[in-house]
Amino acid sequence: MENFIQVITTTPTKGEAEKIGKVLLEGLLAACIQILGPVESCYWWEGRLEKSKEWFLIVKTQKRLYPRVEQIIKRLHSYKVPEIIAIPIVAGYKPYLNWVHSELR
Repeated sequence: MENFIQVITTTPTKGEAEKIGKVLLEGLLAACIQILGPVESCYWWEGRLEKSKEWFLIVKTQKRLYPRVEQIIKRLHSYKVPEIIAIPIVAGYKPYLNWVHSELR
């Protein structure tokens, strides 16, 4: 079975999260996306403690597609250094993972 992952990123607007998600879905690089938010993020940026409201995007995909997913997120994202993190799925309901696999290119 292929290696499944969830890729996460945050965006400053819901619209930006929706745009990234739509491109990934239309390109068959994601079987499913979830958009949550707004969430409050606290972080260090350029030596200052920052706080902002963001939208959380979760992308269901496979490890082999990660390079293209990352490329698209970087191209469409408005942040200078966007969070793009892949988290391995170590176990899951087989019929769901089979569905994810069937929806990807």
